[in-house]
Amino acid sequence: METASQPLRGKTTCKKIFWAAFPHAFFILSLVIYAFLGALMFSHIEGTREVTVSEEYSTFLQNLTYLARKLSDNVTENDKIFKEDIRELFNTADPVWFINPEERWSFFGSLFFCCTVFTTVGYGNTYPVTRIGKYLCMLYALLGIPLMFLVLTDMGDILATVLSKSYNEFRKLQSKILASKLCSGSTCSKRNELKSRAQSKIVINEPLTIMEVLRSQSGMKRRPDKYRNVELFEMLIARENENTQPARNKSMERWSSCPELAREKAMSRVIANFDNIGKELEKLDVPFVLMVLVIFVYISCAAAILPNWEKNMDFQEAFYFCFITLTTIGFGDTKLEHPKFFLFFSLYIMIGMEIVFIAFKLGQDRLIVLYKKVISFCAEKNMPSKKIYPK
Repeated sequence: METASQPLRGKTTCKKIFWAAFPHAFFILSLVIYAFLGALMFSHIEGTREVTVSEEYSTFLQNLTYLARKLSDNVTENDKIFKEDIRELFNTADPVWFINPEERWSFFGSLFFCCTVFTTVGYGNTYPVTRIGKYLCMLYALLGIPLMFLVLTDMGDILATVLSKSYNEFRKLQSKILASKLCSGSTCSKRNELKSRAQSKIVINEPLTIMEVLRSQSGMKRRPDKYRNVELFEMLIARENENTQPARNKSMERWSSCPELAREKAMSRVIANFDNIGKELEKLDVPFVLMVLVIFVYISCAAAILPNWEKNMDFQEAFYFCFITLTTIGFGDTKLEHPKFFLFFSLYIMIGMEIVFIAFKLGQDRLIVLYKKVISFCAEKNMPSKKIYPK
């Protein structure tokens, strides 16, 4: 019987794991599909647009040719004037004039653009030019940004659970080490004896039967039969409920024998998982300094790897770029030469944004506590002092 029940238990545990991980995988998969669909859409719209020579571009080329001819052989005299004129001229230039749409809006380039849209980074070096591309970009962001924040909140719960459990285990280990240092041999042995005695008392004591409970109630015989029967009935119901609660094997057999009920139970668990999104993140309570240290180490690891394919970056520039990316600021002052390689860093960006999001949440909670203390302190200072009048 035990050997036959082992495969059944294995299947039930696998199903539980599957239905527990289903919402998280569903969110991530939907975001990946959304990014790929957006890449196909923008690469088709912006990559196949016709490049027309506008009047502004023709005027820019004429002025540039005029400045080049105006430059005399004596460069030292006209160097300052030429630099001012060329700076004013290039300020009027549009970066779109110098971009090949097919190269910029390839599939990987469009996928990189979609990631910068729904992560709200927006570097600014890639943006839609056509009117329909701008309209679709607004619609794409309206759905993609909530989906991204939903994925961040959902995966933030997992990360918050891992962080809280790790921090609690660290605190327990720290308390045990301190207790072992402070505790002497005699006192520890006495405490262990007391614990063993208490546990033995708990194990030996068994639940009383109904007859023993009735015998212990001395006031039961003095009461009328009507009230005594009611109380006896209530005790029997309570005893029956206690007996039926731990019987889980029968319920499992019932679910396994009826697959429709098992399916409804699994669906109710999945719906409960959807409803509990964000609960673990609200319960997280770890030091803010620890989160800042985690962010520093996390960004430092990427800053050490990124210069391997971005040759124009050193460690400091890569650290600055990763911080601007994970905080979704995205100035666009640091440009990537190989965005295709950075796309493989998308998982790093998502996890990093979750860590930063948790740090911001903890910082927000600490600021609220600080504001409450300041307001209560100011209110106590402004309260009128009680005057004691002489009798």
